[in-house]
Amino acid sequence: MEQKKDFQKEVKIKVRNLDMGYGSFVLMQNLNFTIDKGDVFIIMGGSGCGKSTLLKVLVGLLRPLGGQVLYDGINFWEAEPTDRDRIMQRFGILYQSGALWSSMTLAENVALPLEQYTALSEDNIAELVSLKLALVGLGGFEEFYPSEISGGMKKRAALARAMALDPDILFFDEPSAGLDPVSARLLDDLIIELSESLGTTIVAVTHELPSIFAIGTNSIFLDAETKTMIASGDPKRLLAESKDPKVVAFLTRGRK
Repeated sequence: MEQKKDFQKEVKIKVRNLDMGYGSFVLMQNLNFTIDKGDVFIIMGGSGCGKSTLLKVLVGLLRPLGGQVLYDGINFWEAEPTDRDRIMQRFGILYQSGALWSSMTLAENVALPLEQYTALSEDNIAELVSLKLALVGLGGFEEFYPSEISGGMKKRAALARAMALDPDILFFDEPSAGLDPVSARLLDDLIIELSESLGTTIVAVTHELPSIFAIGTNSIFLDAETKTMIASGDPKRLLAESKDPKVVAFLTRGRK
């Protein structure tokens, strides 16, 4: 537990006065929040509020309309392209669909970033691939194709690929989407283990309440009506203390 506290003292991502949207359309404005090392940071809010758009801004897929995204103090969107590329190589991304290549085995999928971004030998890559798959509970499934495994296993295989380059930060887009409750809980447990044992910083877009409360240590709540964030902090604390009816309704699904 003390190790976790030490992780959280180091700021990994700082967002300041961020505006985002498409063309002249402003989706969200004046976003200000900090993500510490080791956080499991949840981006939450109702449909159409900009959760996935914010994730795209954070991972470098969409330039914001204004404001700053700082990684370890470096202004990402004002940095030179080579510096942005270097920062992005520290990211691992788990897409909602998993985005595994169907024509490749699990081992080939996980090996792909290692082949593209390292000069490791085939033997070393194979060893690392087996290690990453074992870490997510898929040891022995190296030669299976995505079509031969369950939805929960696909998500874990995609996580192994996202972890291939030992990223500082993992980004998840609806990690539990489409999973049955048991598979979703197993994935949540794996996310918690990665955060606590490796100090990995995790940023996740999700609307699944069980996952939000199981894994989240920090969060922001985006509101489509006001076009800004209306709450931040540990989701469990927000559930207990928030007086905002929108936040309460979301976190209780209207049962409170």
